[in-house]
Amino acid sequence: MQQKLRVTLLTGRTIEQGVAKEAGKGTKEYFESTSMCYMDAGDMKKLGVKNNTNILVSTPNGSVVLRAVKYPRGAMPGLIYIPYGPWANSICSSETTSIGTPSFKGTPAEVEPAPDKPVLSMEELLRSEFGR
Repeated sequence: MQQKLRVTLLTGRTIEQGVAKEAGKGTKEYFESTSMCYMDAGDMKKLGVKNNTNILVSTPNGSVVLRAVKYPRGAMPGLIYIPYGPWANSICSSETTSIGTPSFKGTPAEVEPAPDKPVLSMEELLRSEFGR
């Protein structure tokens, strides 16, 4: 039986994501800076996931394959962090609860190893989300 870990998803800006966005959303830098997921080193060990290997992140809103990256600034057990972009948007709720902006923080999620599943390109991801 494949190991799954229950976590809380946070999304937000990173310096790398912001710089890559200015270069263009079609660039390799943007893809690499937004199609990844920061994880706690201990949580990665529990799952048997190594740095830069693929994981499947699932929320009540959907699932997406991302590259797992060890969080560089210390421990954050039970949390994952995905930089803003199409990959994060695909698993965050679009519900705004009348405030005009969806919640990008505190979404319950599950993470599991996905070494044989690819991270979709932006075009593939958008096609799977919107069917075009």
